[in-house]
Amino acid sequence: MSDSERYVRAWEGFWAENTGEPGEPFWDADPALTAAPHTALFASHADRTLPIVDLGCGNGTQTRYLAGRFPRAVGVDLSASAVAHARRADRDAVAEFEQLDLTDLAGVRRLGGRLGDANVYLRAVLHQSEPADRPPVAAAVALLLGRRGRGFVVEPTAAAKTVLQQVAERPGGPPEKLRQVRKHDLRPAEVTPGEMPGLLRGAGLEILDEGGTDLAMSEHHPDGSRVALPAHWYVVAAAGGGPAGG
Repeated sequence: MSDSERYVRAWEGFWAENTGEPGEPFWDADPALTAAPHTALFASHADRTLPIVDLGCGNGTQTRYLAGRFPRAVGVDLSASAVAHARRADRDAVAEFEQLDLTDLAGVRRLGGRLGDANVYLRAVLHQSEPADRPPVAAAVALLLGRRGRGFVVEPTAAAKTVLQQVAERPGGPPEKLRQVRKHDLRPAEVTPGEMPGLLRGAGLEILDEGGTDLAMSEHHPDGSRVALPAHWYVVAAAGGGPAGG
């Protein structure tokens, strides 16, 4: 089995055994702690009249939040089970969801053709992608942005490994949410700050803004504080693109 096939099976296996309820996955924190602060960082750069695409949307928790801030929100995920969960949870039909492998650039182009220029939200997807798949995922962002769209990309840094190790080595072993990650062989891998600019620029993207942040998880430490992974964020646009406006 190739690394890419393993990756697809791992994610489908995870979501097939998951109920899709918000907060059940380790990383599925409330949007008030995730998409909301990310939107605040992104807003001054983006044309808010454009649609937004949530890449790697999972059960759609963040997509539904984004649907209230943009005229159209589309969540896409590699896993058919994740998309099914997202559609079931979207009781008010505020967003759209579809299955899409981000390395399938022909499929990405078809989505872009339907939407036109769009904004993109990419939260902690690249570090879960196989190294060979990371340039195509970055290229998918560029294809969807077109000339007017803006992207928000955020990834854990190397320091996140220390936090994850602390959670895994608790007395009594790792919490159930992290056990599920390990059971399905979801392998978080470091995407270093030095690697990220090269990936983004290699896809024809310009970095408009960047900074450090913490990625809130749905899990808590024994003292009740929330698990948060050190991360770095980027706002990107097509190199040489025009002003976003809005």
